[in-house]
Amino acid sequence: MRYSLFAGGKRIRPALCLAANRACGGDETAAMPLACAVECIHTYSLVHDDLPAMDNDDYRRGKLTNHKVYGEGIAILAGDALLTQAFEVAARSRGWPRYGHQQIIRELAAASGSLQLIAGQVADLEGEGKRISAAQLRYIHERKTSALLACSVRLGGMSANCGPGWLRALTDFGYHVGLAFQVIDDILDVTQTTEKLGKTAGKDTKAQKATYPSIVGLEGSRKIAERLTRRAFAALKPFGGRADALQALAEFLLKRES
Repeated sequence: MRYSLFAGGKRIRPALCLAANRACGGDETAAMPLACAVECIHTYSLVHDDLPAMDNDDYRRGKLTNHKVYGEGIAILAGDALLTQAFEVAARSRGWPRYGHQQIIRELAAASGSLQLIAGQVADLEGEGKRISAAQLRYIHERKTSALLACSVRLGGMSANCGPGWLRALTDFGYHVGLAFQVIDDILDVTQTTEKLGKTAGKDTKAQKATYPSIVGLEGSRKIAERLTRRAFAALKPFGGRADALQALAEFLLKRES
């Protein structure tokens, strides 16, 4: 569990959670358990995603994948434990007047459950070696990537006890940032090296997975990412200058090279 959780990475989801808390005028220490919880869920999903039965990858975050070091059985159990740990950590949060523990746990469960993260992973596996449409690919990305990113900013807002209008704006922001993030990921998979990415480059092409570059080309993919990022920025207007950190994170995701 520690090997994968502390292997490094961009920590985008917890960073978004903390930045959303700040945008809503909250205390970041209140958001920390929730930020840690979403990172536990994200890391579990990577450990399982890298398994031979899934994406069969040898490297993650610049290191050998969990199953390459500890074996498949331990990797599966480590992922299971990280997922469970997320709910234990979140349950330690104090809860807020608008958002009690029940809603916090439901947010995490919905984003990581059978209709979101798992549904995206299932559709991703079923789409291998098939010609799928841009709409079907968007379905995968909405669930496999965007759902947990949107959950991260929503939890950040909840930890600041934000009102429903701001929560809707954060949801809109997280949704579009999540999609932009995955489009950029698809681009980097075919334009960067394994050393630069910290994971195996070109693995989506090798696995015959549909990606935005394979459907609309590299230039078309960049335009989609830019359009999604603009929509994410537009969602932040209700926050004024308080959302500088969220906007900076979105810009970083658009311009990143790994």
